[in-house]
Amino acid sequence: MEINFVRVSQKKFKGKPNMGAYEKVYPNFKWEDVHDEVEWFDGGKLNQAYNTIDKHRNTWRKNKVALYWEGDDGSTKKFTFLEMSNLSNKFANVLKSNGIKKGDRIFIFLSRIPENYISFLGILKMGGIAGTMFAAFGPEAVKDRLLDSDAVAVVTDVKLKPRIDQVRKDLPSLKHVFVVGGKDLKKESGELSFDEELAKASRDFEVEKMNPDDVAFMQYTSGSTGKPKGVMHTHGGMAQQHITAKWVLDLKDEDIYWCTSDPGWITGIIYTILGAWSNGVSQLIFDGRFDPDRWYSLIEKYQVNVWYTAPTALRMLMSSGEDVPKKYNMKSLRHICSVGEPLNPEPIRWAHKVFGLWVHDTWWQTETGSMLICNYPKMDMKVGYMGKPFPGITASIRDENGNEVKPGVEGDLCLQPGWPSMFNGVWKNEEKYKSYLKNGWYVTGDKAKMDPDGYFIYVGRGDDVIKTAGERVGPFEIESVLIEHPAVAEAGVIGKPDPEGIRGEIIKAFLVLRKGHTPSKELEDDIRKFIKTRLAGHMYPKEIEFRDTLPRTQSGKIMRRVLKAQELGLPTGDLSTIEK
Repeated sequence: MEINFVRVSQKKFKGKPNMGAYEKVYPNFKWEDVHDEVEWFDGGKLNQAYNTIDKHRNTWRKNKVALYWEGDDGSTKKFTFLEMSNLSNKFANVLKSNGIKKGDRIFIFLSRIPENYISFLGILKMGGIAGTMFAAFGPEAVKDRLLDSDAVAVVTDVKLKPRIDQVRKDLPSLKHVFVVGGKDLKKESGELSFDEELAKASRDFEVEKMNPDDVAFMQYTSGSTGKPKGVMHTHGGMAQQHITAKWVLDLKDEDIYWCTSDPGWITGIIYTILGAWSNGVSQLIFDGRFDPDRWYSLIEKYQVNVWYTAPTALRMLMSSGEDVPKKYNMKSLRHICSVGEPLNPEPIRWAHKVFGLWVHDTWWQTETGSMLICNYPKMDMKVGYMGKPFPGITASIRDENGNEVKPGVEGDLCLQPGWPSMFNGVWKNEEKYKSYLKNGWYVTGDKAKMDPDGYFIYVGRGDDVIKTAGERVGPFEIESVLIEHPAVAEAGVIGKPDPEGIRGEIIKAFLVLRKGHTPSKELEDDIRKFIKTRLAGHMYPKEIEFRDTLPRTQSGKIMRRVLKAQELGLPTGDLSTIEK
């Protein structure tokens, strides 16, 4: 039995959307149609950083605020597009003056401070390959990325530098460490003050003209086994990153935009740095901890119009209650989108009740480089569904032999390769790159279904699907119903071997309770009864474990593989991106 998903009309969407009617745009779309959304140099060359920031410096936007920044302590800064252009020019000059060349790898190990974004843009301008790392990374996670990439330089600050110092002896390629706020540095070891170097550099710089297939940045993904792998993205992805931000996020010149993702995550690169600023919007960046009151106050203070956040954040806001948002004026909000993991129906309904807006889910991966399956401003939405493919994208549900399956049948979510933002390789691992491509399709590793109307429904990661009593069960479906129970705030569901040897696997649920509820046998029984009345009889959790927290990535995605490994006493694999 399927979850009772609800179809909602988007006829009352606030304002006129940038994208036309989906049913008219999709059938006739070609990537050439958005060629002029990007500014090109002679010979078909371009540069993502130029398209992100520099193209605005000779327009009326030069004095428009590009970045409103607020720290956890309440300190604030703001930068215009012209200032961001000049500062990133300066850093590009700093890199070149220190002998760093086109194609060299330069990593950023900072929290969400302005220097993070300035550095990223400067690296791209001079033709370097940028890499980003979460400030929460420990020394080993830092070493893995810097060593594998043969990084020649890293940008960090005085607080995080000691973690690099611990592994510096193991990094023979690392020649330069630029330290924000750095003093009394070991210049003989290549340590330089970011601030001093920037201050003396020229603000004039001619950006490197790159081929579309030249690598611009690399993003390391974590797996259940082995070390993280460097997924490479090119300058040529700019058109798609720009147009998806324009059409899906519906960004407009007058908007204040807030993407809550860290640049250590792909979303924080594509839809904070590249896609958002290429559309010329002013955006808020908050370098602080999650707190419902603080988040709501930021929306009110900066009059945020478009908000791109994670389902986990929405569930945490939901669990804090409806009284908290009532203290703030958030009428400025006109569009909310989610990213990073599947969005359950319950927080969508909650957001509509609290904000008067439907949350539009978006599906994509590190490897895809931009949104590929989405819910669009003026397209009717089915609550809890992934949506439909972005124009120019062909998606299909296929079986293990590569054959397309009928609507309603579960299979592998596959995509026809060749979209502009698709990754073009895995660093020093051609075999891994080739493993993604089978029978002429990019196989995402996700299981999904497509309904007769062409809407896609997420089932789960291929290795997350549970096989119980002869049936295949997607954990997302069970988790979505579990969090509808009034006592449940968060849910993670796995399959584990049936100790009785009858069902193959049994379903186990790990639950975090809402405030005011405590674990008990009676609550367990009530939750099972709740599930049985909403899903099929074989889909209830035979085992329930209450926890204070669940293991999540920095983007908020529940790490089911970690739950399963902990349950079965197996190695947990790479944990470098786990939330601290």
